[in-house]
Formats: sequence, structure tokens, C-alpha cells
Amino acid sequence: MSKSEEEFKAALVGKKIPILTLDNKWHRLFTQSEYTPEIKRMESELNALLKRQGKVNEDGKEIKKLKKKLMDDIVLAADELVRSPSKKLEKRQEECKRLLAECNEKLDACEEEMVELPRQINQLNNRLMVATMEVCYRKLQKNTAELKEIEDWIGSVRRELKKKIIRKQEKEAKNHQLYSYMHDIFGAEVLELFDMQYDPSEKYKAAQAAGETAKKENAEDQNGGTVRQTDNRNGEDALKS
Repeated sequence: MSKSEEEFKAALVGKKIPILTLDNKWHRLFTQSEYTPEIKRMESELNALLKRQGKVNEDGKEIKKLKKKLMDDIVLAADELVRSPSKKLEKRQEECKRLLAECNEKLDACEEEMVELPRQINQLNNRLMVATMEVCYRKLQKNTAELKEIEDWIGSVRRELKKKIIRKQEKEAKNHQLYSYMHDIFGAEVLELFDMQYDPSEKYKAAQAAGETAKKENAEDQNGGTVRQTDNRNGEDALKS
């Protein structure tokens, strides 16, 4: 069952989320197919907001520099007007005042935007995080299902392998028994006529050891399964209570 957007949002409450598009690890979360149009669109919008924030910040610094210069010019013009009044100085002072007023308007606009931009960036970044969590959650669910299939296959092959080992032990025991009877009845010289290519005694000992190991592992698997079933039942009872 897929997580809802409300659940993801609730998980983000009170969390300080880094700007995702500036984090290289965030980019590594996606394959090309998982890089959805929605995520791509939000990434582009977020980068545009960040770029705008940087420009507004720089514009504000430049406007403050210009404002300081204009204020200095107005003071100088006022001093000169006191010493030697002239239309030219008056016009220059008026122009400086006009430019100063424009600077103040632009600074006000920059400050308003510098207050609004972080809010917009934070909102969009959180939306991008939710979309990212949805993609990652689906990936985790898919990988978990595939892992379960692999684990089941490994368990099946392991059980089959243990059966084969026990079967091999039984066959080696039969060969050992037959070889022993033949040796007792016919003697070593007669057995040499059969050109035995291996020593059944050694094979039997090795098969016995492997068989004991396989039986022990089978017993452990069965006990483990019982324990797991008991744990599951206990967990279910606890949830019901």
C-alpha cells in the first residue's frame, strides 16, 4: 500500500530539509526512468527561485552602495550651496534626491522579495521532498518484494541441496555395504577384477559427515521456522491486545 502525501508531509514537520537540488546525493537517488516530469519541473522551478534569490541579494547590495553615494553627494551639494548658491547645484541636488527616492523604492521591493523568496523556496523544496519520498518508497517496496522472491528461491534451493546430500549419503552407504559384502565373500583379488575407481570406505565417511551436517541444518531450519511462526503469532497477539 502506497504512503499518502499527508503521511509524508507529517513526517517532515519540524525537520530542517536541505535544498535538494544543491545536494549531489539527492541527484543520485534517481535513475533516468525515475526522474519524473513532475520532479524535473519542480527542480527547474526551485533552481530558478534560487537564482532569483541570488540576483535580488546582489541587486540589494548594489542599490545600498548607490544610496550611500547619493547621500554623500546630497550632503556635498548642500555644503556647496551654502558657500556659493547656483541653479546648477540646485539641479544636481534635486537629481540626487530623485535618484535616492528611486533607490529607496527599489530597496523596499528587494527587501519584500527577500522575505517572500525563502518562503517560496521552502514550500517548493518540501513539495519536491514529498515527490522524492514517493519515488523512493515505491523503489523500496519493489526491491523488498524482489528480495522476498530471491530469499524464497534460495531457501528452496538450499532445502533441495540438503535432500541431495542426504540422498548421496544413502547411495554411498549402499556402495560401502555392497563393497564390504563382496570383499568378505569374494576377497580382494576378485574385487580387483571390477577395477574399482574409488575407495567406498573413504567416500562413505565423507558422505556421513556431509549428511550429518545437512540433517542438523534441516533441524535448525525447522526449529527456526517454528520460532519465527511463534514470534509472528506473539506479535499478532500483541497488536490485537
